[in-house]
Amino acid sequence: MQFELKKDSLRAVARTKGGELVSLKDADGLEYIWQGDPAFWTGQNPILFPIVGSLKDGKVNIGGKSVEMGRHGFARNMEFSPVEQGEDFVTLELRENEETLSCYPFPFSLKVTHRLLDDGFSTAFTVENTGDAPMPFCIGGHTAIRCPLQEGERFEDYELLFAESERADSRLLSPEGIILHDGRRPMLNERGVLPLNYDIFAEMDTIIFSMLRSGRVSLVHRERGQGVCLDFHEFPMVAFWTKPGAPYLCLEPWQGCAAYDNESGRFEDKPFCAVLAPGKEKSLTYAFHIA
Repeated sequence: MQFELKKDSLRAVARTKGGELVSLKDADGLEYIWQGDPAFWTGQNPILFPIVGSLKDGKVNIGGKSVEMGRHGFARNMEFSPVEQGEDFVTLELRENEETLSCYPFPFSLKVTHRLLDDGFSTAFTVENTGDAPMPFCIGGHTAIRCPLQEGERFEDYELLFAESERADSRLLSPEGIILHDGRRPMLNERGVLPLNYDIFAEMDTIIFSMLRSGRVSLVHRERGQGVCLDFHEFPMVAFWTKPGAPYLCLEPWQGCAAYDNESGRFEDKPFCAVLAPGKEKSLTYAFHIA
């Protein structure tokens, strides 16, 4: 099921499969969200829950029991239910079922609200523990923005501009997608500018930052300034991913991350993992603004 959202000249589309926002168009009809292509990646804007990234050996310990879960969890492959809709927003919900309980033994409610703004959209996650035991979880966005946006442009014509001056290293991943606890690569200088090129992603797959001073980052054409700005200030981590040659860049706000090579293996020990007491909830929101 799909939902069309409207606000002034902006148009968006959300769908119940995966609970995703899969289209954002401006007044000129320019599409900002990658529309998927099996030649590169069929995904568009998956929701990462209840894990972000990969588990060590594909397993994690929950309550003394080892369970298996695929990369980024199960929410992205599941059917959400519509809860509420207005002209410019929709709220979709995922609850536990037999399949989720087999790998994540917690009753939960995950509500996702996609809302058009004057200049873009926001996505709000609200996770509620509806069970009677403490519930650990991670969650994240994975929005693929078309890059380049215009015909005749190149990926290398774009850059990432952070709101604050930053000197930061990226975490490094193993070939299996596990974070190397002693692996870092210098990535940002004091200017907080990162020119884009495919060579970086060929070498390290994903750029991963944690606890930056900035809470906003812009993906823009370095001469024209056209692009988007991601507000991720409620999230402790942000990541960037593409496949070499693919015409998109994923901008990903994370609460939690892939397993570290030296972690304990217990879910609640994962970096930036949130733990909800019974009956409690946690909300996190990120937003994209058209630049």
